[in-house]
Amino acid sequence: MGSLPARVKRRSSPKRNTPIEKRIADEARFFRSWLDNPALAGAVSPSGRFLARMMARYVDPIKGGPIVELGPGTGAITEALLERGIAPGRLFLVEFDPGFCKLLKRRFPGVHVIKGDAYNLTETLSNRLRRPPGAIVSSLPLLLKPEIQRIALLADAFQCMTPDGRFIQFTYGPLSPIPRDQASALAFDVEASPPVWLNLPPARVWIYRRQQEGAIDVPQRQLNPAQEFLDRLKLGTEKIHLDLKKEIAAAKARLRREPPFDQASRQAGRPDTATASSRGRATSIDSSRHL
Repeated sequence: MGSLPARVKRRSSPKRNTPIEKRIADEARFFRSWLDNPALAGAVSPSGRFLARMMARYVDPIKGGPIVELGPGTGAITEALLERGIAPGRLFLVEFDPGFCKLLKRRFPGVHVIKGDAYNLTETLSNRLRRPPGAIVSSLPLLLKPEIQRIALLADAFQCMTPDGRFIQFTYGPLSPIPRDQASALAFDVEASPPVWLNLPPARVWIYRRQQEGAIDVPQRQLNPAQEFLDRLKLGTEKIHLDLKKEIAAAKARLRREPPFDQASRQAGRPDTATASSRGRATSIDSSRHL
């Protein structure tokens, strides 16, 4: 009961309603970053608030120690972590883009912003943390990287974290971005969140934990085949819907530029009428000559 006022307070916080000018600016920054380097940015827009809340849900605010965020971008998930109750001084943001680093420092006072390579995590965090992090939250575009590099990132994260630490990652695909059957030398457990349908495109959060010594090797939880089929169908439907909207918008734009059919026909028909009348006059003149 004691936590209820805090929850109510968070729900009524003005941060929930992000000004539209800020959202548009963030979209523009992300899109520009994606144009500069699609493989590095991975997405053309920031994570939605529903996905950010789902990511933050798996971070325990009571557990002590620092929290590391990889690839924060404009700070959508950072804001969700702060609203979750993580103190700014506990957050360490690893961002490669210098423009995003400046934005994050300005937007979140008290948060530690580190310009560095998240795929070389041990060296990037060297001498930065006094204690091992209890969780690492990642928005990196893992599916754009080779499997060997994804597995190396998870191994690096486990080496940095406490033994019970969590590596939290989201993807737009229905399957785990780090396949367990390929990581034979790395023992870990993985949990999948419910799909975040309200994100565009829909996404899912994956939570990885180091398998404890002496624990029974439990096979990776497989998704229900019917649910997996529905997830794929939903993703396909969303893509078709977006493509259809683009086609309709393009068609409307063409219709605005082209004159109406009747007007075009009348304009096209006028020269023919004039030509016909002139031909008629010419014929009558020719005939009169023969009279």
